[in-house]
Amino acid sequence: MENIIETKCINFFYDQFQALKDINVNIEKNNVTALIGPSGCGKSTFIRLLNRMNDLIPKTRLEGEVIIGGNNIYDKNFNIDELRKNVGMVFQRPNPFPKTIFENIAYGLKVNGIKNRTLITEIVEKTLIQSALWTEVKDKLHSSALALSGGQQQRLCIARALAVSPQILLMDEPASALDPISTSKIEELIFQLKKHYTIVIVTHNMQQAARVSDYTAYFYMGQLIEMDLTKKIFTSPSEVSTQNYITGRFG
Repeated sequence: MENIIETKCINFFYDQFQALKDINVNIEKNNVTALIGPSGCGKSTFIRLLNRMNDLIPKTRLEGEVIIGGNNIYDKNFNIDELRKNVGMVFQRPNPFPKTIFENIAYGLKVNGIKNRTLITEIVEKTLIQSALWTEVKDKLHSSALALSGGQQQRLCIARALAVSPQILLMDEPASALDPISTSKIEELIFQLKKHYTIVIVTHNMQQAARVSDYTAYFYMGQLIEMDLTKKIFTSPSEVSTQNYITGRFG
């Protein structure tokens, strides 16, 4: 399989604090990779490196390379706008814009210079279908997105990320704020989306990681302890600390 994301000797600092230590990861195309580990172990810091969200935090520093699609995204001439189109992000809490459902998805298209109303309408419908939301909202596209339930808002945020045709979708605990039924819908959606996208998901939920991912990476205190096929990580991990974490002995 083709690696779409590679990190080489990543060290990352918040001012004097080193949050990530010598991280080397290969992530295959059209797979789901879950990042697990206790709070504060570097999972969210790592996932935010993949679309340069950490650039927005003062006094941060990166050593090493993040290669996406063959390009080091931290080269000074790399186009960050192109990166954010190619690498979508869905956050822990749903964050729809205070606009209509239609405008939430159309916004990114317009920002990227798409003016054709017919094309925009087609993409809105397509991404709402992809995110398993179309049948629930097709008759209220011009109602406020803020009137949707939490689970619907999160699927709308996924549709919004997909509208600009990314290759990669990053999800930072996308179901942690949702009820069990909404969580189940998000998990089903992830399974469907991996046919067309590469997905990296941070989760605290061991069962969720086991259900949705092809590969699992276990982080502890800023280090990548182990990364392997999810089935192996959850049945016969190579490292004792991985075993201790997934069996609930700590974390």
